[in-house]
Amino acid sequence: MFKKKGLFSVSVVSVILASLLAGCGSGTSASESSSQPPKEVTLKVGAAPVPHAEILEFIKPKLKENGVQLEVIVLDDEGQLNPSLKDGQIDANFFQHVPYLDSVSAEKGFDFAVTTKVHVEPIGFYSQKLGSKDELKEGAKIGIPNNPSNEYRALVLLQQQGLIKLKDGINNYEATPKDIAENPKKLEFIETEAATLPRVLPDLDGAVINTNVVLEAKLDPNSALFREDKDSPYANVIAVRKGDENREEIKKLDAALQSAEVKKFIEEKYGVAVVPAF
Repeated sequence: MFKKKGLFSVSVVSVILASLLAGCGSGTSASESSSQPPKEVTLKVGAAPVPHAEILEFIKPKLKENGVQLEVIVLDDEGQLNPSLKDGQIDANFFQHVPYLDSVSAEKGFDFAVTTKVHVEPIGFYSQKLGSKDELKEGAKIGIPNNPSNEYRALVLLQQQGLIKLKDGINNYEATPKDIAENPKKLEFIETEAATLPRVLPDLDGAVINTNVVLEAKLDPNSALFREDKDSPYANVIAVRKGDENREEIKKLDAALQSAEVKKFIEEKYGVAVVPAF
């Protein structure tokens, strides 16, 4: 009996010691694990050069701290940013507002989700010949973007300024000069690619130009004779393939873009040209 009892006691002690050692071992691993940086993943985001890519470059260090290696992809043709997202060449894009995305999605078969709003680039009216809108003469030539959503946006801005009146019922973010009901100055509208408007501005009496195009062309955004107000619905957004909006690295991207640091960066760098949408 004594020997069996002794063997039992030794076995119990051995089990206890093993448990303690195992506990110590797992505690050390947990401590070491908690001190390790998060596993780094690469996130490819396609963007327009200004201000989109510049904003993304600003948040790169913060994302790297959080385990995300941000790769900013700037394409010569911004029209390829949505096809590149659809084809999986990039993980997200940052160059467009929702009305534009809606206007091309049905036609092109894009199935995207919008994850966050970042900023508004108030579209404005620029001229190298006029000092105010009151100097617009009958038959003046006005340049406007020729993509559906921004063309509508430009015409609405001109309507807000009392220069034209659109037909009733035009509320689907699409309109062309054919949808103008009243044009008292008989303005002539030149529809062209948004990116080319700064180059043809000297040949026009004025043009409605997107702010990112103004910045890329090194024009002074403060020189606009009039512009959208801060309540514009055209906030630029992050778009991803539907189903990717819950990816951890996308959530980290969104959080970084809506930080107080980014808001300050936008306000200090771009002034009236770019307005935070958060």
